[in-house]
Amino acid sequence: MSRPCVDRRTFIGGGAALALGTLPLVSLGQDRRLATIGGIARTRAGRVRGLLKDGVHQFWCVPYGAPTSGENRFMPPRPPAPWSGVKDHFEITFAAPIEPGAEEPAPVVTALNRHTPQSEDCLTLNIFTPGLDGEARPVMVWLHGGGFSVGSGNYLLYDGTNLAKKENVVVVSVNHRLNVFGFLHLADIGGEKWARSTNVGLQDLVAALAWVRDNIESFGGDPDRVTIFGQSGGGGKTTTLMAMPSARGLFHRAIAQSGSAFRGQTADDATEGALRLLRRLGIDERNLDRLHDLDFREIQAAYYAEPRIPRLATGPVIDGTILPRHQWDPTAPAYSADVPLIAGSTETEDGWIGPPPYDLSDDEMLERFSTRIANGDRDEGRRLIELYKRLHPNRRNQMLWLTADADNTRRYNAQQLCRLKHAQNAAPAYLYFFDWHSPVHNGRMGAYHTLDIPFVLYKLDIGASMTGAAQSRYELGHVMSAAWAAFARTGDPNHPDMPRWPQFDPERYPTMTFGETVRVENDPNREARLAIEALKRQAS
Repeated sequence: MSRPCVDRRTFIGGGAALALGTLPLVSLGQDRRLATIGGIARTRAGRVRGLLKDGVHQFWCVPYGAPTSGENRFMPPRPPAPWSGVKDHFEITFAAPIEPGAEEPAPVVTALNRHTPQSEDCLTLNIFTPGLDGEARPVMVWLHGGGFSVGSGNYLLYDGTNLAKKENVVVVSVNHRLNVFGFLHLADIGGEKWARSTNVGLQDLVAALAWVRDNIESFGGDPDRVTIFGQSGGGGKTTTLMAMPSARGLFHRAIAQSGSAFRGQTADDATEGALRLLRRLGIDERNLDRLHDLDFREIQAAYYAEPRIPRLATGPVIDGTILPRHQWDPTAPAYSADVPLIAGSTETEDGWIGPPPYDLSDDEMLERFSTRIANGDRDEGRRLIELYKRLHPNRRNQMLWLTADADNTRRYNAQQLCRLKHAQNAAPAYLYFFDWHSPVHNGRMGAYHTLDIPFVLYKLDIGASMTGAAQSRYELGHVMSAAWAAFARTGDPNHPDMPRWPQFDPERYPTMTFGETVRVENDPNREARLAIEALKRQAS
């Protein structure tokens, strides 16, 4: 199917379009050029005032929880202290503590990291809305990437202004506790006082969604049409929230982009890791209150010290209460059975790391196919290489490997999410595939991990380090951002400027492919998928 026709004069020049020429091209820091003081919204804790930029109200780092230092450290989130008067939320404040000096694996994404200071006062939301009125717009809550260990909702790339204006939605990005501060499992060590000291980073996300439910009407949003969406670790958070009883009813649609979480860490393993950290800190397990007296940097240093402690705060823990069971294994979670899902991946996911070398030798390619996909069997590795060469005859070795690696990991996982969601037979799933190749770094990265974000959030100018500068980006960005917003609006991603996107079914594997053309393909990687599935069955 050919690329859908989009009337570019209407799209770029019309009243609901973006004035592209006025967008700033800086990649670091907070740019407030062309911004004025905006309106005031009322929250349950007090009134807040934001900026007005390009017709969108921006509220930066509004607290949804109290600081998590001192006696609140490793405890469930608590409401923010109320205030009188009006608080100005013009400035980005803090990001959650992460590993000192940690960076994204891709320099093109690092360029869009604001490098905000770290603090335990990090339970904040950024809100972008076209109007402080009673219009009841769909609400789209962005969960940032970085696994459960790093990242921030304050990245320049995650500014929701463009999507909010273009699609008349309310966009919210979330900061929450990460790594040891979000996932240290103390519930089986400290007795009743510490019984809910587990998965506090997930509890933060639930608190953020509860804040949206209770306050978003004042920002022109509809609390009954909330979509959670995220990429990479944000997809893991999305699929984990779908498995949490405390999150039930706080969101109504879900989108997982190149990310998923099928299984969590066992409570026994998480407890063992926590005990090792306590010993490293010199704290007796009968006196956990000492954890509240330390400077957070002492805990941070112990957590990241070499040798790293295995099984320590790696992510969600199957604690029996906050997370009662593995998220998506063996079945889709019942708590979100009625929630429609979009899941997808990019064609060369790991092309973002480095960037990668331009090509691989035949020997290196055989080694990777054999050890990473074919269970160490070099004959199977050779057969798989021949299959990929037949399917993609014009691709060099490096791109063949990146395609196969993505098929074996994030693409397989997105397909599995849709299979499990379909088997639940309660709400639809939609599968997508992103194969638009970026020209940056001489095309070495392909359709790499994170590349779909600037298209979905319509951040194509600020994201030029990721996408290059081709004019064709805007058409694809329109199609994708409109599909995500349509899904947030109705639970169905279809809109007039794209081919009909069918619901997933395991007989046809209908897949919406976003690339140089936008088209629907049935089971587009069928041969490779079946070969990889057979190898996975052999390994299980």
